[in-house]
Amino acid sequence: MIGWNGTSSGWLGFDADVRLCRRITEATGIPATTSVLALNEILERTAAKNFGLVTPYLDDVQEKIVANYERSGFHCIAERHLGLHVNFSFSEVTADQIRAMVREVAKSRPEAISTFCTNLKAAHLAAELEAETGVPVYDTISTVVWKSLRIAGYDTTLVKGWGRLFQEVK
Repeated sequence: MIGWNGTSSGWLGFDADVRLCRRITEATGIPATTSVLALNEILERTAAKNFGLVTPYLDDVQEKIVANYERSGFHCIAERHLGLHVNFSFSEVTADQIRAMVREVAKSRPEAISTFCTNLKAAHLAAELEAETGVPVYDTISTVVWKSLRIAGYDTTLVKGWGRLFQEVK
């Protein structure tokens, strides 16, 4: 199993990840997935058509992500982003900043919230924020781990501390 921890297809278009996974599998014979394709599958499986989005990205990147999801039938009903553009700066976003953004997005009562950036340290906050807001939080590191484990035949319910995704989404 090969999992690509990247979110660029969020703004480039989901087909970029479909092509990437196809090429990986053709070249290696190994199944592949990405953070975004796994998130999209999770949103489909949970029927979370109205979601919230939390990222560190610039305005234009955020707008492209929202537009790609809209074209795929998912409606971003609330979003927060930080306007950052240097990849390393994404890793410097604090847990308190992430918590504040998720709390703001949760006020709109989305069916799910995605913390969307594989350099954003948010996966470990999912369970805490879900308990506080009542909204499932799907971090893009967690999504690729979830899908990779499923493809590998692993029981995801054994994963603890990363939110409801691992216990509830089948």
